[in-house]
Amino acid sequence: MPNLTATSASGAASRTRTISFALFLLIIACGIVYIAVHLSADLRPINESSVLPFVLLCVALLIALGFEFVNGFHDTANAVATVIYTHSLDPHLAVVWSGLWNLLGVLVSSGAVAFGILQLLPVELILQVGSGAGFAMVFALLIAAVVWNLATWYLGLPSSSSHTLVGSIIGVGVMNQFVSGAAATSGVDWNQALGVGKALLFSPIVGFLLSALLLVVLKAVVRVPALYKEPKGNKPPPFWIRALLILTCTGVSFAHGSNDGQKGMGLIMLILIGVMPTAYALNKAVTPDQTGTFVAVARHASVTLAKYGDPAVQSADPRGDVEAYVRTHTMTPATVPALQKLSDTIADQVAQAGSISAVPQNNVDNVRNNMYVASEAIRLMEKAKAPAFSAEDESALDALRKQMDHATKFIPTWVKVAVAIALGLGTMVGWKRIVVTVGEKIGKDHLTYGQGASAEAVAMLTIGMADMYGLPVSTTHVLTSGVAGTMTANGSGLRWDTVRNLVLAWVLTLPASIALSAGLYWLLHMIF
Repeated sequence: MPNLTATSASGAASRTRTISFALFLLIIACGIVYIAVHLSADLRPINESSVLPFVLLCVALLIALGFEFVNGFHDTANAVATVIYTHSLDPHLAVVWSGLWNLLGVLVSSGAVAFGILQLLPVELILQVGSGAGFAMVFALLIAAVVWNLATWYLGLPSSSSHTLVGSIIGVGVMNQFVSGAAATSGVDWNQALGVGKALLFSPIVGFLLSALLLVVLKAVVRVPALYKEPKGNKPPPFWIRALLILTCTGVSFAHGSNDGQKGMGLIMLILIGVMPTAYALNKAVTPDQTGTFVAVARHASVTLAKYGDPAVQSADPRGDVEAYVRTHTMTPATVPALQKLSDTIADQVAQAGSISAVPQNNVDNVRNNMYVASEAIRLMEKAKAPAFSAEDESALDALRKQMDHATKFIPTWVKVAVAIALGLGTMVGWKRIVVTVGEKIGKDHLTYGQGASAEAVAMLTIGMADMYGLPVSTTHVLTSGVAGTMTANGSGLRWDTVRNLVLAWVLTLPASIALSAGLYWLLHMIF
């Protein structure tokens, strides 16, 4: 009878896994159909005599989605490590469950992290993303990030995809300045890089300290000895502990999708704008009514800027003067008059077209770049508090910036679905290497229920808060440092060989990805 019961339970678990897997594949299939329909609808009006742009688009999209796929099995393994090693969920069911919540997290993400990362890039590469240098930039970023992620995964090291991408961007910016020589206009936006760096640096410290503190508090408040002991055999934990661990795994998976998924979205938008600007440079979802509001806001902003510029100063090249300010962060007497004139130009261009979606194809790139430069200039002026705008005038300029961002910094739903599918599928592949490191090799003792819950609860909240503020953080860093914090608080001790390898991977990720992307950018720049 016991054997019969065990066989029955095993069969039920197998059926559950099969149903879950089938459901996941059905969702993936529906998503692929959705992507194909919407992508073909976007590209149908485009008249291209050459097949080269379509080939470049396909190759770049495949590599970008490959980055997210690798990100899925590299980073999301951290989310499922605790539920697997505490036997709260069957491993196969755990990765399907995590994949579904990653997918949902991507779909509801705002896009703020995506465009925050892209602000690290040199402004001229953003404006000329369809040029040879732009293609070299995109492919160098993607290939460097994928190669480093695969290398660290193969070694079982939970390194950061966020670190990798930031390093790749810095490498491209530095090499762009080097190859341009005297003509170099800008390298990396180091102020933006500093903000991103702080988020990446402090998030694991927060993970370590808060996870340790949470475990100490949990021990003081919840006096259940079973919660702080390692699992015995393959027996699952009590129901309420199991529910807690599944909840935290779900939260980390959702937060990972909403934060890390955006990095792939930003790269895909760069690709789309560079290869198919007539379809993706401007947000064609902006309605005629919204377009009328846009023109009115741009006119109002122009009147506002007139208060702060010298009427005796005229700008011969408004876009060039504003672009120079964005590159150098140095204001000249011509900067404000140039921005005022550029605002009028943008309003005229949109008003003449009748709506943003009706901007002539041969002028889409120009309008988009005008908006991008003007938006960045307003952002920098607000940040620097120079000129010293009144509260009312700053509100008027901020309204224009938001309108321009809505028109240029958008992510089509099909892009979100594509990234979600890549991330979700990645979750189901190759998770074992990282899970073993997190579950067995960070501490000297096996992970306990309380440690797993504490580390994942802190990771879930930290990543969620970062997402709200548009900051990229590393799921890997936050969770592994959280596990290390709980091991320390529990007196379990750390396995210093593993910690050394983790720190080495974290330390090497930035310089390695910088060097790799810089070398690739130089090579591809020569080819393109």
